[in-house]
Amino acid sequence: QVQLVESGGGLVQAGGSLRLSCAASGRANIMYDMGWFRQAPGKEREFVAASRWSGKATYYSDSVKGRFTISRDNAKNTVYLQMNSLKPEDTAVYYCAAKVPTGPLGVSANYGYWGQGTQVTVSS
Repeated sequence: QVQLVESGGGLVQAGGSLRLSCAASGRANIMYDMGWFRQAPGKEREFVAASRWSGKATYYSDSVKGRFTISRDNAKNTVYLQMNSLKPEDTAVYYCAAKVPTGPLGVSANYGYWGQGTQVTVSS
């Protein structure tokens, strides 16, 4: 079992930045691929970014590419999502998720462990 706890959400003006953190406990996240997803009100949950377990490969949705950066510190069992140049359309609950290192990263059904989510609100 892996427990995931997100933090770092909040209210920020458009153009601002936030850094989300996801702390993993239980079985270490070292061997897990880690991803960030988000869900806005009335919308489906969507893929944001993900990192292979080694941290050597990262993937982003087109909507955040160039603005968001995923990173991980396996020694601290923590994954980060640095979000820059935030837009009002980035407003959502952001979820951290973990999966075994097989299969595509962008499919939420492949992730077996989820955090409780953290709210990000970007004002215009």
